[in-house]
Amino acid sequence: MGRYLESCKSAFWKRVFENELDYILRELRGYKNILSVGCGPAIIERGLGENGFDVTGLDVSKEALEGAPDSIRTVVGLAENMDFRDSSFDAVIFIASLQFVNDYKKAIRETLRVLKPGGKILVMLLNPDSKFFKEKRKQTDSYVNKIKHMHIYPIEKTIQQYFVHVKSEYYLGIMGQKIFSSQDPKLASLYIIQGVKK
Repeated sequence: MGRYLESCKSAFWKRVFENELDYILRELRGYKNILSVGCGPAIIERGLGENGFDVTGLDVSKEALEGAPDSIRTVVGLAENMDFRDSSFDAVIFIASLQFVNDYKKAIRETLRVLKPGGKILVMLLNPDSKFFKEKRKQTDSYVNKIKHMHIYPIEKTIQQYFVHVKSEYYLGIMGQKIFSSQDPKLASLYIIQGVKK
């Protein structure tokens, strides 16, 4: 965990996180009470809090949550069995975390349960077809090698099953240390899916 936190402080990862935060801020305008599932040390969540959002971070790792800022409410727990009441949140986000959850279908159903009517799900998935992902896969110690769900379309289909107004897009081109705007499936590091609870 220590090594991961150190790498997060690099100029490259700071730029990645800034881009992800900008996207989330834009898409969550008008929402207030946010749950971030699989938030780890809550780097992006800190930015959401600084922009006026009321943020709760959920993660299976107590150690990871120890790195979260005090401004974020943190809860140790599973995405598949969230210890929150029904209709608790305006939006639920997964920042490159849903593919690492054992049972993503159960996690999506739990998301539906804890969202208020009209609430939003926003899922940032790692794009396995991207150059960035393929390069990371070659590094034996890379976090992407812990991924449990490589295929993004079954995840999208599940979200379509439970949510309305579902839309998706490729986002954030990465080549080496270069970060740029791209919706090219071979270059965009993320595939983002959003939907709304009826």
